[in-house]
Amino acid sequence: MKINKILEMSSPELENELSELKTELFKLRFSLATNGLDNPMRIKEVKKDIARIKTVLRQREIKESANN
Repeated sequence: MKINKILEMSSPELENELSELKTELFKLRFSLATNGLDNPMRIKEVKKDIARIKTVLRQREIKESANN
């Protein structure tokens, strides 16, 4: 997921996407441990997407606290 797309999303949408990505990461790790994975690089992509979303959410949180 590109950062531009993440920045366009609202905070509730990002939190929803974050929970979906965490679920996907769990499933990927589980399938890697049990029967192998078609694309092991997908785990790396999902982890980076999670980090990007968490960073944007934290930046927005800091911005909100600075405005108050």
